[in-house]
Amino acid sequence: MIDLSATELLERYRRGELSPVEVTEAVLDRIDALEPTLHALYAYEPERARAAAKESERRWRHGEAGALDGIPLTLKENIATRGVPVPLGTAATELLPAAEDAPAAARVREAGAVLLAKTTMPDYGMLTSGLSSFHPASRNPWHTGRTPGGSSAGAAAAAAAGYGPLHVGTDIGGSIRLPAGWCGLVGLKPSFGRVPVHPPYLGRVAGPLTRTVADAALLTGLLAAPDPRDHLSLPPAEIPWHALETGLAGVRLGLHLDPGVGLPVDEEIRAAVVDAARRFEAAGAIVEPVEAFLTREMLDGLDTFWRVRAWCDISALPERRRAKVLPYIADWARGGAAVSGAATYRGFAQIDAISVAALRATGPFDFVLSPTCPVPPPPAEWPSPTNDPARPFDHIAFTVPYNMSGQPAVSLNCGYTSEGLPIGLQIAGRRFDDLGVLRMAAAFELIREPQRVLEV
Repeated sequence: MIDLSATELLERYRRGELSPVEVTEAVLDRIDALEPTLHALYAYEPERARAAAKESERRWRHGEAGALDGIPLTLKENIATRGVPVPLGTAATELLPAAEDAPAAARVREAGAVLLAKTTMPDYGMLTSGLSSFHPASRNPWHTGRTPGGSSAGAAAAAAAGYGPLHVGTDIGGSIRLPAGWCGLVGLKPSFGRVPVHPPYLGRVAGPLTRTVADAALLTGLLAAPDPRDHLSLPPAEIPWHALETGLAGVRLGLHLDPGVGLPVDEEIRAAVVDAARRFEAAGAIVEPVEAFLTREMLDGLDTFWRVRAWCDISALPERRRAKVLPYIADWARGGAAVSGAATYRGFAQIDAISVAALRATGPFDFVLSPTCPVPPPPAEWPSPTNDPARPFDHIAFTVPYNMSGQPAVSLNCGYTSEGLPIGLQIAGRRFDDLGVLRMAAAFELIREPQRVLEV
């Protein structure tokens, strides 16, 4: 039962074949066995989860079950839950209890989900890694010597290890898709504004990490409910999230293998993505190349702006707290200390430049295929694939453009390296076509090679 999807669990609950209590107990057993190695969780409260499961069982008996009733679930640590401190992955944060649930937390509680825990993240969410000054470094269940990615590090490790079927992460440059790719998961970055977040910020989204596309669609539909706290959110829309079947004949797909800047694509990863494109082509899609559109000026400008923003936050801390920030992040942020106002503006302006370039390059296509990340996961102790604060974003050139342009993009598994590590395929769509992206991912689930079972 522990490896059943959320959609399967809900059907078993409806038929009375399983109860939320026994499923939650099985998941808690899995957590207790693996968590000492994986370090995926923060604020783990098994007794509260057991109580929630019993309440859910009562609701099922009385015909009062919600949309996710009894489904074990986690939320990334930076998604506030009432009464729990939000460290933002760093020991520099004062641990004050959150006053209220963030939108994602409110929606899953209303739906009856069993909240198991929060999940770990790196300092300020600024690493593709689980390295943190507050949490022990999280590890990849496929190879515990490697990182699960980040910044939704614990969410990806928990999802891959079977800590329940549903996990919510956040993404501002690839923080859902990158760990999803390295952990063999489905990770959706919705269109900007599709899922309300609090506090809202340019490019940031919340979205699901799951083992199946159907579960990602199920959770996204719930998270997309309106919340007035996000003034940047999209108007409410009636979207048939469950309607995932689609044909591939005549669908025009772009194949994007060179982002234009950053790390070169590993040959095994390139081969797996090309194979995915050929499978789509064999099913009737039209596949054409996408030219490189990201430049060094764009990526470096974004880096400059983010450094200045981070330095503004970190430099405002009392010295005793500032000293607790992860040294890699502190060194990176310090690069923004002497940046002029003009240079900061030029860096910020690259957000629009990236948006325009992404929309122009992808506009001729219904969807665009690419690697999620050009390289496999580095060691768990590394903060990023380059391990160099002077080149912090050379691995996000395929993912970050869609945060800036607001386009939806999903990562799902398309193969394995010679070491047996998952390889992520990213499918990006036109603005606001979240359902279309999920439909393409669901279609790929049917035509890809058989998936390996993770032995945990």
